[in-house]
Amino acid sequence: MPKIVDHDARRAELAEAMWRVVYRDGVGAATVRSIAAEAGWSPSALRHYFATQTELLVFAMDHVMAKATERFTAEHRTGTAREVAQGVLEELLPLDRQRVREAEVWLLLAARAQADPAARERMTQADDGVRRAAELAVTLLTGDRPADDGATARLHALLDGLTLHALLHPDGMTPQRLRDLLGAHLDQLVRGGSRALPG
Repeated sequence: MPKIVDHDARRAELAEAMWRVVYRDGVGAATVRSIAAEAGWSPSALRHYFATQTELLVFAMDHVMAKATERFTAEHRTGTAREVAQGVLEELLPLDRQRVREAEVWLLLAARAQADPAARERMTQADDGVRRAAELAVTLLTGDRPADDGATARLHALLDGLTLHALLHPDGMTPQRLRDLLGAHLDQLVRGGSRALPG
């Protein structure tokens, strides 16, 4: 009788192996060979699931988005609207090792998005998630008024920019510096400063 393979279970096993490699050695070390070795598989068996490096990165980005969603839904947020907004948005910034590794996946996949439709599709989904978080924060901070599209776009750009700078200049862009810069922008939103800028 042929052996029944549970492909979902095997992909979950691969996800765990991949993130052990990424967390320990960085996303640049997450190759088919290194993940296969971590999982105790042959590289040829792994290629059955991921034929290209981009497919592997797309799979990694799925994990990033799932983990971010878990953090959003698991946290019971209390405090002022300003405190809640800061807490939600900090989940998107590389403030600890896990989120740094997630941001590295985002950056590598972004570099492939212009040339690879699969990478572009996953990046679009990730960007939509960040935009929704930014829109939520703007709505929280501006009361019951509809979210200002210009304010949402600026906040989204700030989050992407802070993430990029943190990856490129980790010594200067410490977690506290990221929190402070985000907080200053949110304070401006509370004061209504965003409405003075063109959308």
